[in-house]
Amino acid sequence: MGNSTMLHPDRLFPEDPRTRDIARELYGSVRSLPIISPHGHTDPAWFAENKPFGNPAELLITPDHYVFRMLYSQGITLNQLGISGTSDSRKPMPDPRTVWRLFASNYHLFRATPSRIWLDHVFFEIFDFDEPLSGDTSDKYFDRIQALLDTEEFLPRHLFDKFNIELLATTESPLDELPHHNTIIASDWDGRVITTFRPDPVTDPEFEGFSTNVTLLGELTGRDTASFPEYLAALQDRRQYFQARGATATDHGNPTASTADLSPSESEHLFHKILTGDFSPLEAESFRAQMLTEMAKMSLEDGLIMQIHPGSYRNHNRWLFEQYGRDKGADIPRQTEYVAALKPLLDRYGNEPNLSIILFTLDETAYSRELAPLAGHYPVLKLGPAWWFHDSPEGMRRYREQTIETAGIYNTVGFNDDTRAFLSIPARHDMSRRIDCGFLAKLIAEHRMTENEGFEVAEAFAYSLAKEAYKL
Repeated sequence: MGNSTMLHPDRLFPEDPRTRDIARELYGSVRSLPIISPHGHTDPAWFAENKPFGNPAELLITPDHYVFRMLYSQGITLNQLGISGTSDSRKPMPDPRTVWRLFASNYHLFRATPSRIWLDHVFFEIFDFDEPLSGDTSDKYFDRIQALLDTEEFLPRHLFDKFNIELLATTESPLDELPHHNTIIASDWDGRVITTFRPDPVTDPEFEGFSTNVTLLGELTGRDTASFPEYLAALQDRRQYFQARGATATDHGNPTASTADLSPSESEHLFHKILTGDFSPLEAESFRAQMLTEMAKMSLEDGLIMQIHPGSYRNHNRWLFEQYGRDKGADIPRQTEYVAALKPLLDRYGNEPNLSIILFTLDETAYSRELAPLAGHYPVLKLGPAWWFHDSPEGMRRYREQTIETAGIYNTVGFNDDTRAFLSIPARHDMSRRIDCGFLAKLIAEHRMTENEGFEVAEAFAYSLAKEAYKL
């Protein structure tokens, strides 16, 4: 499949010839393993409806904030990229070919970025191009991609199978009734697409429309969510609803890793204060912290794996958020503390054998100082892979180098792509497998690991760790 002559076979492998030879062998043993994608944000409607993707811009530019954030940083507006905002209702939107030409003429902006690695993989391996994308080749690319998108071979379900995806998890709000997952379950397609429970809209007081969302949660479940015990029961109801549609995990995007262990009366009082809308940022943080502990309790009862993605200052660009909404490339990493922040939750549940919490970070300084020691001790904790800004060659290497010695290999959970861009999934997993094989090759070359162990760990990094950690 694809035009392998356009991609160097040794890309991302170590420079040292002996170590590179070992990396090649390791990679050869894992390159064709099925893809487990246990956390991401692709649209389940693609697989439920199985309709052709509209056009190249809609497929590769508008859903991918890695792509449009770089273009935006260079002064290209989201409107120019075909993404409409509240103030754009009367502005003419550019046609997809115009958007694609703008992207192609600025493709040089992606040099040395992981986006360039992923996109080149898509262009050369999936669409079989034999020359790089540029302003001069823009129309050739657009026409070929468009022609292929109109074929049965490029329907979403066919691509899912072609990419050898064993499982793909999407992420939905508790208020989502999951119609697309219901359609997939009822269909005769055997592709496995499951949901993930993301409660932020009803557990974060600073999430837009929080009070309305809590009311909607009550209407969905038939619970009086003005009562804190009934609010918690409503969340448990929705978790069960998600589990019935395949969910094995929750996901929590709190700004910090703070947890709390308030008494029932303190929790009730804080909840009522939050519902009035008259609360301080500290009270909002206290409520989020308590809800992480409440969610850990629920996970202990229902078995859902708990993922915590703290440390992102979400929607940092206020104007962009007000005009275009969430997830427009303006989430910015910030310093994150874990040792004291997690202690209330860990004091309560840290030694439970039937609870599993996967920790992520955007603060690399926490890897060796806090996260690896925590995961290397507490039975409930595992480390998620390098994420968002660190989902990159150097970021993945730093993650392995700073965590494995203390946390060990088997307190990590493999790789997940965390993407909205469907076609980048095989590219991202291929990059991860190459980086991990290079890391292991160095350990073997230094006689810190035998070759047999290296092959076992390469398989674990690429496949089995994620499958086991997410109960798949």
